[in-house]
Amino acid sequence: MHIRGDHAELVVGGCLDVRSAADARTALHSAVDSGRGDLVLDLTELDSWDATGLGVIMGVHRRAGRANRRLVLRGVPPRMQRVLVATRLHRILAIEAER
Repeated sequence: MHIRGDHAELVVGGCLDVRSAADARTALHSAVDSGRGDLVLDLTELDSWDATGLGVIMGVHRRAGRANRRLVLRGVPPRMQRVLVATRLHRILAIEAER
């Protein structure tokens, strides 16, 4: 898993899973805490996520809300989009429309 970017936009790539969750959580929480406005997570380079990885995303969503910020997911791969729809999380998370 890799994360690059700043406090406004981050690219998340690789696998967001139980092995990478702690590092991802730390990096994403730091980005939430150090910025203002929307925090965009670009997921175009994300290969996969498991339930733990999805939990990290939801935790960042909650933390962003408490900081008066909004988490926006960009470039959600179709397979992961289906998971969000199946779990109805697409109703809670802000997902940027495809261009």
